[in-house]
Amino acid sequence: MTANAPTAAGPSRRSFLKTTAGAAAGLVIGVHLPRTGRAAGVAPGGAAPDATAANAFVRVAPDDTVTVLVKHSEFGQGPYTGLTTLVAEEMDASWDQMRATAAPADVELYKNLAMGVQGTGGSTAMANSYTQMRKAGATARAMLVAAAAEAWGVPAAEITVREGRIRHDASGREAGFGAFAERAAQQTPPEEPRLKDPADFRLIGTDVPRVDSRIKSTGEAQFTLDRQPDGTVVAVVAHPPRFGGKLAGFDAGEARKVNGVLAIKAVPQGVAVYARNTWAAMKARDKLAIQWDDSGAETRSSEEIIADHRQRAKQRGKPAADRGDVDAALEGGDRIFEAEYVFPYLAHAPMEPLDAVVERRDGGAEVWMGSQLQTVDHKVIAQTLGLSQDKVTLNTLMAGGSFGRRAQANGEFAGEAAAVAKAYGERGTPVKLVWTRADDITGGRYRPIYVHRLKGALDAEGNISGWDQTICGQSIMAGTAFSGMISDGIDPTSVEGAHNLPYRIPNFHVSLHSPDVGVPPLWWRSVGHTHTAYACETFLDELLHAAGRDQVEGRLALLGDDPRRAGVLKAVADMADWGKAPPEGRARGVALQKSFDSYVAEIAEVSVGDDGMPRVHKVWCAVDCGRAVNPDIVRAQMEGGIGYGLGAVLFDEITLDKGRVVQENFDTYRSLRIDEMPEVAVRIVDSDAEPTGVGEPGVPPVMPATAIAYHRLTGTRVRRLPFARAIRG
Repeated sequence: MTANAPTAAGPSRRSFLKTTAGAAAGLVIGVHLPRTGRAAGVAPGGAAPDATAANAFVRVAPDDTVTVLVKHSEFGQGPYTGLTTLVAEEMDASWDQMRATAAPADVELYKNLAMGVQGTGGSTAMANSYTQMRKAGATARAMLVAAAAEAWGVPAAEITVREGRIRHDASGREAGFGAFAERAAQQTPPEEPRLKDPADFRLIGTDVPRVDSRIKSTGEAQFTLDRQPDGTVVAVVAHPPRFGGKLAGFDAGEARKVNGVLAIKAVPQGVAVYARNTWAAMKARDKLAIQWDDSGAETRSSEEIIADHRQRAKQRGKPAADRGDVDAALEGGDRIFEAEYVFPYLAHAPMEPLDAVVERRDGGAEVWMGSQLQTVDHKVIAQTLGLSQDKVTLNTLMAGGSFGRRAQANGEFAGEAAAVAKAYGERGTPVKLVWTRADDITGGRYRPIYVHRLKGALDAEGNISGWDQTICGQSIMAGTAFSGMISDGIDPTSVEGAHNLPYRIPNFHVSLHSPDVGVPPLWWRSVGHTHTAYACETFLDELLHAAGRDQVEGRLALLGDDPRRAGVLKAVADMADWGKAPPEGRARGVALQKSFDSYVAEIAEVSVGDDGMPRVHKVWCAVDCGRAVNPDIVRAQMEGGIGYGLGAVLFDEITLDKGRVVQENFDTYRSLRIDEMPEVAVRIVDSDAEPTGVGEPGVPPVMPATAIAYHRLTGTRVRRLPFARAIRG
């Protein structure tokens, strides 16, 4: 089976593939039996088990539909549509014949070229696939044309393709892709298929409709939460209340009395409760009497961890950037400024909590989940079940959000799902592990606490002559499969956006402390930029404001020869009519950040509410992400990122009380509400560069932009987030 299991649209059909040696993109032309009741856009089923090893990106059905196997997980950010657009463009297909489905878990065929593993993250889906998927489409087109030329006995050069129809004008012959799919599979693929000149694009750069909109709107799309095979046993796990705690013992007497409970077992992660439905499992879990061993647990409160970080940040750490003579600049500066910033733990809080279905069979297993790092999850599941990876089929389903939550570098949740299924014991019974909202919010994998200490110097002319920044925060990569990215003790995700600050400051130093903390961390949407953008852009504003410099002009002067950063800054200023005063009672703040190779500048227009909190009325956003494959998705990602970032900067924090997480649900860890979402205007700056990321770069600038505007209104610099804590206490 391929990665998407059947949806309500109908069962999957067996597929018969004619394979070829792969070209650079790795192509198979697939011939599928027609489906009935198929929802437009996303193919509901996939290939039979004997086709999972096929080196395939593109499959053509007899009904002329083209299915793109998408190697990147779809959790709302749009890779199904974006990557399908690339294939359709080069095939000269009609958009309404295009379909998308998740690729199987196979790192050799479907690895992320930017990461080296099959996975989705770092806003790399479009960037690493742009040329690859265009080549897949161009290869498919060339092979279809060669097949038609052979069948019709005409030169391939005389054949044209447009809107999914293959034509030979001289003879009047015409056919769809499906008519030649099987013959095309016998053709030799071109080693380097010819790609279109961008001037000839018909789909790339246009707002083609999302391929998954219809089935999501009708409920036909299948998420893991929807998957309930016959005989499914639902499981929930009672986890230690403190990170690092272990199970010492438990009494399940009262829990077993709950109607529908099937079994209760100890697992490495805690105590698993198995039941006929989720409600019974949850109610039984509440009745467990558990003894926990906290001897190796993290028992500090958030305030104690912050105090430790503050103390460490008083001294420089390991150097991440150094130029000029910072000490001399600070000693000889005309005016010296100091600031300390404190950033809390942040949970991802996706709408669909973590879940997975595992079915053990004789000699193998099959898994369905919204995996974000398939290579890691696949390996961990197989190891936990005591199987070789070729005996485990991992099906990637759509996921209801992630923001980094499902990209666990060591596959901890996948391992838990496998361990819970293994402990149940019965083969042939699907075991569905479900995390509740409280499990997710209290389950760790947070954006770590960070403390920044900054010192800056202005010379007699008001120029920034020195910048000294010390960052203290837990490494996200240490102890994971990605720890090799740590160099000279510097986790790049801790200092990104700070060590490479683009402004021309002659004396500049950034250093890092990475203390061990017993709370498991994880990358959160836009990773290090979540804190470096806020600290750097607000502190820069403090220096510019003290020097009497305009927010926009001051930044432009410091950028020097940096046309793409300057381009988005000028564009957003133009959008907001920067020279015009905002309405009475409002102020505007500007922030600029390059993240994931995309350039974003934002202006926030803010007032102050009766409760003293900022009220963000409008955000202007200019983004340079290279060529925008689908401008509507780019705009949507900027809008969503702005809303997500605003919720975090205004309200969000996870706190620990003696090691226990205080927040459990949206009542205490609340998201931005619909009436708090500002009007957002997005301008995509024209670019001929290859596409870069858009899933994350919209988040960082809105945070400092809001804080800067708030300072203009109140004179208050908010240096401990979120605003709700700083203002309301």
